[in-house]
Amino acid sequence: MDDDSRFADFVAERADALLRYGYVLSGDPHDAADLTQEALIRLHRAWSRVRRKSDPEGYVRTTMARLHVGVWRLRRRERLVWDLPEGAHLDAPPSDTEQGLWRALEDLPRKQRAVLVLRYYEQLTDAEIARVLGVSRGTVRSHASLGLGRLRSAVPHPTTADRSAR
Repeated sequence: MDDDSRFADFVAERADALLRYGYVLSGDPHDAADLTQEALIRLHRAWSRVRRKSDPEGYVRTTMARLHVGVWRLRRRERLVWDLPEGAHLDAPPSDTEQGLWRALEDLPRKQRAVLVLRYYEQLTDAEIARVLGVSRGTVRSHASLGLGRLRSAVPHPTTADRSAR
């Protein structure tokens, strides 16, 4: 099997998951598609090297996170929407609490949101997040702390909401 067919198989198998990852990073279906496409273009250029030495999906996800962070220098804020990318998905619709969390997450600064996505969605360690984003571990911890604080103040704790409803 030649390199091009292996690359095509990888894209066919993982494109939807990468698109969802791009959506979680950016919060916008169009930006997610752009991130995915650009990362796959870069993977194709490095395919023979990446396929032999490392995990191709890890390479693409790191590339997507770095591309997303690079946009910080170009745009200060972005407008996020709740619309999901077109296409079928198997996830259950989010509850009201989860929708409130997504709205609060979209209001976070890009760096805080990226750190929280990499920590809780990708389950990366602080050291791995620092490597992906090109910042220090202290910066990662600072952004995580600030982001979580803002989320906690924006989204009521479920047990608090339950008590007030009684």
